[in-house]
Amino acid sequence: MNCIEGAVEEKVVKYKKEYRFTLEDKKIDLELVKKSIEHTLLKSTATIDEISKLCDEALQHGFYGVCVNPSFVEYVVEKLRGSKVKVVSVVGFPLGATTQYIKARECSELVKAGVDEIDMVIHIGMLKSKEWTYVFEDIRSVVEASEGKVVKVIIETCYLTDEEKIAACVISELAGAKFVKTSTGFGSAGATVQDVHLMKWCSEKLSVKASGGIRDFNQVVELMRAGASRIGTSSSIKIITEGVER
Repeated sequence: MNCIEGAVEEKVVKYKKEYRFTLEDKKIDLELVKKSIEHTLLKSTATIDEISKLCDEALQHGFYGVCVNPSFVEYVVEKLRGSKVKVVSVVGFPLGATTQYIKARECSELVKAGVDEIDMVIHIGMLKSKEWTYVFEDIRSVVEASEGKVVKVIIETCYLTDEEKIAACVISELAGAKFVKTSTGFGSAGATVQDVHLMKWCSEKLSVKASGGIRDFNQVVELMRAGASRIGTSSSIKIITEGVER
């Protein structure tokens, strides 16, 4: 058993003995929600005008960042230059099944374009095959190519058992990622409170980004109470409008 297998096994054993689902009783207000939102547009039909509107909305409402596909990063970096809004993009999206070399190269291109943070998709098939070393090296290749930028690992929770979610979090931490993220938004389901809580339980060092199917303010509050510190959503305006009306 290598050190990666040992770390995964240790956490799974601890989960079976100790894990309990409880939500933290903390106040989540509208301003905190705004500062946690990554305003997202990743659909294949997104136009320049739609990307421009996304940026304008992020600036207007004080969102943490915008998340766009790689081909739009240079445009968005220029559009948001001088602001506090972060530019986030994706690697190996949405399937995660490209090679390590391609993922690392894609990450390098994003860094050159001026991206602030990178959301990479884990190799789901290798994870489910328990090819832990491959999964580690896959994530590590992106972390090394990121030149110190924040790397988030999308684990696509809808396809994983609890044990696989734990393995994904443990390996992500070992490989040097800063976040784990629930979903691409293109899978069979999105973020759940239960998954966010489990992911946060897995590691004190890793932060959690909830994404996929997040459409209302109350849902955001519950996800943040479960441990999410970032929210990826294309329904940001609806969410904050509901927050104002509360």
